[in-house]
Amino acid sequence: MSTGPGAHSAPAPNSHHDTVTDDANATTPGPTEAPGDAAAPNPNGTATAGTTPGPAATPRTGMFSSLRIRNYRLFATGQVVSNTGTWMQRIAQDWLVLSLTGSSGAVGITTALQFLPMLLFGLYGGVLTDRFAKRKLLLCTQSAMGLTGLALAGLTLSGQVQVWHVYAGAFLLGLVTVVDNPARQAFVSEMVGQRDLRNAVSLNSANFQSARLIGPAVAGVLITAFGSGWAFLFNGLSFLAPLTGLLMMRTAELHKVDRVPRSKGQLREGLAYVRQHPELIWPIVLVGFIGTFGFNFPIWLTAFTYKVFHAGAGTYALFNGLMAAGSLIGALLAARRSGSRLRMLVGAALVFGLLECVAALSPGFWVFAALLAPIGMVGLTINVTANSSVQMATDPAMRGRVMSLFMMVFMGGTPLGAPLLGWVTDTYGPRIGFLAGGAISAAAAALVGLVLARSGGLRLKVDLRRGHPHVAFVPRRGAAGASGEATEKELAPAA
Repeated sequence: MSTGPGAHSAPAPNSHHDTVTDDANATTPGPTEAPGDAAAPNPNGTATAGTTPGPAATPRTGMFSSLRIRNYRLFATGQVVSNTGTWMQRIAQDWLVLSLTGSSGAVGITTALQFLPMLLFGLYGGVLTDRFAKRKLLLCTQSAMGLTGLALAGLTLSGQVQVWHVYAGAFLLGLVTVVDNPARQAFVSEMVGQRDLRNAVSLNSANFQSARLIGPAVAGVLITAFGSGWAFLFNGLSFLAPLTGLLMMRTAELHKVDRVPRSKGQLREGLAYVRQHPELIWPIVLVGFIGTFGFNFPIWLTAFTYKVFHAGAGTYALFNGLMAAGSLIGALLAARRSGSRLRMLVGAALVFGLLECVAALSPGFWVFAALLAPIGMVGLTINVTANSSVQMATDPAMRGRVMSLFMMVFMGGTPLGAPLLGWVTDTYGPRIGFLAGGAISAAAAALVGLVLARSGGLRLKVDLRRGHPHVAFVPRRGAAGASGEATEKELAPAA
């Protein structure tokens, strides 16, 4: 289910004799790895702990370049099947809770319970990811996630399901996700190497959004015809696909990444690492606001379907499908780009918030539906840009902890935002709830953009003359102090 401070603070690299890999034979770069793939450069251009020194890898071009790698093809194939099941369960879960309670607040509580473990334990999931073999962790987590789907299927098909069963299942699924998310994020680099990392991150998102197109449509038909239990059953069985893919991988072709030995202070070390790197901390801060307040679509789409347009599960599935179509386009466009820029992240976040505000105030059904595709496209751009920029700027030995912080902030804010915005939606109506989420997201993007501009010694310039950029950031006069120059240099690769 898809649902993370400098190199001097990273653990010292192990010797070649002490290197531990996923399996004993995964000690050398695979045949798909070009010279330099195993070495991820830190922001200063030097080799980092946990890798073999070498030149920085140049990203390969092509929308599907990472699919040339057999291990990644197996991973992607398994994920598209399980992601389809995940989206079917998500639609069935939201609609079942709404049917049992009639409350958008109850849907918000379900969402909050699913992401509460990420808020409470997310950083520990990153420590475990850095410490253990990621492939073996994924075999455990994917099995557990399949079992939760089968348990809900049994309760629902037998007619014994109650709302607290759904709450418990959501919480258990969240506990497994604490380890599964950072492990999956960090395992991508072991399959494809630094050269194809950005492309693989984008294709992962395209994979997820493709399933998001299929899953809600199939779930809408199944729920309408037979009930929610069959969607839960399909999700439980769908995890056989990623488990098979993981077992079929050639471990000798995985890119070597040294595992971090158990020691005290690893959690604090990860936090200090992020704090010392502005190119990491600002994307994480921004996606924290967006994830907490702007991504509560289960609440808003169920409320608009049920209370504004007075429709059923088929319409809810349609809304999710439209968002998925836009997200898929955004993911494929992201796969074509060769770099990640903070200015793109901030701009996309600002547009995302404004589009949500417009959708909240839309006068009719088709206007609202038409806006969901661009909202999905821009929202996916935020996710991919932040994810890939954070991964590529992180020392591989710290990647599990950094990505767990990224996912904790992005997804862990939901337990705070979902009940609050669910209450606003129930009390003041779906339009006010959606408007509040969009307004907070736009304000956060504007604030982070201004902070980044100030840190880089820039100011906003408005020029209304023909042939000139109307709005642009330009250097501030007399703002070239030593610290300002250093900050500007640090942010330049991502800005």
